[in-house]
Amino acid sequence: MKKMGRLYILMLNIFIAMLGFGLIVPVMPSYIEAFGATGKTLGFLVAATGFTQFALSPVAGALTDRFGRRKLIIAGIAGFTIAQFIFAFADQLWMLFVSRFLGGAAGALLMPAMFAYIADITSEKDRGKGMGLFSAAMTLGFVIGPGVGGYLVEYGIAFPFLIAGSFAALSTLLSILFLPETLTKEKQEEARLNKDIHFNPFVQMIKALKTSYGFLFILAFVLNFGIIHFESIFGLYVDQKHGFSPKDIAFVITVAGLAGVLVQGALVNACVKRFGEMRVVRYALLGAAFMLIACRYAPSFWLIFTGSILFLSATSFVRPALNTLLSKMAGNQQGVAGGLNTSFMSLANIVGPSLAGILFDVNIEFPFMFGTLVLCVSFAASIVWGKKVQHASAAS
Repeated sequence: MKKMGRLYILMLNIFIAMLGFGLIVPVMPSYIEAFGATGKTLGFLVAATGFTQFALSPVAGALTDRFGRRKLIIAGIAGFTIAQFIFAFADQLWMLFVSRFLGGAAGALLMPAMFAYIADITSEKDRGKGMGLFSAAMTLGFVIGPGVGGYLVEYGIAFPFLIAGSFAALSTLLSILFLPETLTKEKQEEARLNKDIHFNPFVQMIKALKTSYGFLFILAFVLNFGIIHFESIFGLYVDQKHGFSPKDIAFVITVAGLAGVLVQGALVNACVKRFGEMRVVRYALLGAAFMLIACRYAPSFWLIFTGSILFLSATSFVRPALNTLLSKMAGNQQGVAGGLNTSFMSLANIVGPSLAGILFDVNIEFPFMFGTLVLCVSFAASIVWGKKVQHASAAS
């Protein structure tokens, strides 16, 4: 199969995985009611996937450099298939937790392996396009997941997960049949000679920050932190301040998310080719900061709607450009870099909503103000880091 065909299979894998994660949003209250659980249990259940993915991603990244991309991709999507069917047929609460933990482990296997696979099959010139299309598929799955789940649940609370599991099984089969290994046996052997692998994610992450591209992991954290910080309290904020209905909130988030898909699929590659990855990242961060604070001061539905679209569109430039730059700087450690990248993003998915909720309880405006501050500081830091990289390149 040609390289674009293989990329499409990877896009299908990540689309199905993110669709499955999104399905849980409208369905979970029904499951919680059916099992007589509490809101705290719901929180732990949602967090289970993020914690597992955070803990396992650095190890999974190292494994994909040691044993190849194909094995981990197939294991990941197969694990996700099993997780969906467990959730569908669960008749006890502990089975839901098993499903969520298994889904997190599957995501930990998938993300760094697919990140490395894309780097393997694209040239540096075309990597921005590959990362952009991959990110677009990821965003699309996450955006439409809740809507699909809300529609399919009409046929029973298990039905969305049966459908997701069936599509994941098909994706597993396609991966087995049409995804060849891209990492040579020699490179796998070379990676296995390096015994420096830690099972503590914090040890791996601290070491990663000391590398020449460590700052990019900080930006990956900031990006996910900013997005999840915004999305986790947006509905509550516009409900309390502007009286938005659930339908209004769903409309804004869905359209803004689809705008992000369009940006990643159609615009990122052209911008990266013209301006370079770091400039795209830098000015997208600044644009996101302006749009975030604009949402805080917007007085009407349509201005908030516009601000939200522009905010998520700006952040949509960052992820593929950042992944492309990280891939170029990681050299022969694509899997390790991908795994660590996933861990930093997963950590942001844990910290972002928690901090946003705490700040919201103090003052409903604080999450927007703090998020803007973080993005502005990151923009300034990216300028300083960029100059250091330029000086280091000139010196060598």
